[in-house]
Amino acid sequence: MRRLVVVAAALVALALPAATTAGGGITVFAAASLAGVFPQIASAPHYSFAGSDQLAAQLRAGAPADVYAAASPKYPQLLYRDGLVRKPAVFATNRLVVIVPRSNPAGIRSVYDLRRAGVKLVVGDASVPIGSYTRQILDTLGITSDVLRNVVSEETDVKGIVAKVALGEADAGFVYATDAKAVAAKVRTLGLPA
Repeated sequence: MRRLVVVAAALVALALPAATTAGGGITVFAAASLAGVFPQIASAPHYSFAGSDQLAAQLRAGAPADVYAAASPKYPQLLYRDGLVRKPAVFATNRLVVIVPRSNPAGIRSVYDLRRAGVKLVVGDASVPIGSYTRQILDTLGITSDVLRNVVSEETDVKGIVAKVALGEADAGFVYATDAKAVAAKVRTLGLPA
């Protein structure tokens, strides 16, 4: 069996021109999936966490930011192409996993179980990085239509997926491994085929 490697890249781009806040500090626009870690590694006077696409739209509309950290190369590259940010660079990578509630009421043991009728699955919207990566995995495994027919909710960021699974509102969801670790007491993590 060929090895399936799924990695999500987080990219950072510096906004042009520098857009400091009124107090002289910096403003960081960062993907929602980075909300748990960014404030721990750097203190900035202002963080704005949201979906990478939402933040890109804000930058296009003229919102001031000094740093843009996205969960996908797509948006920083488009903004760079249009001269809105400096050249983006990868600063971290992550991998995707499937999470299920700790009690696992649907008895899900692998990604292939997500094809079963009655499974309630929550995924990222196709327009956001987590949703795009999820669909890439499913396409590679050849199970896209069988799995996506069980989707009960499409979220705009990974935090929404994590919350619904952790609260038991869904049987499973695709998230970044680091987000699964943050709620390890409430969910179980299932790896993807290698």
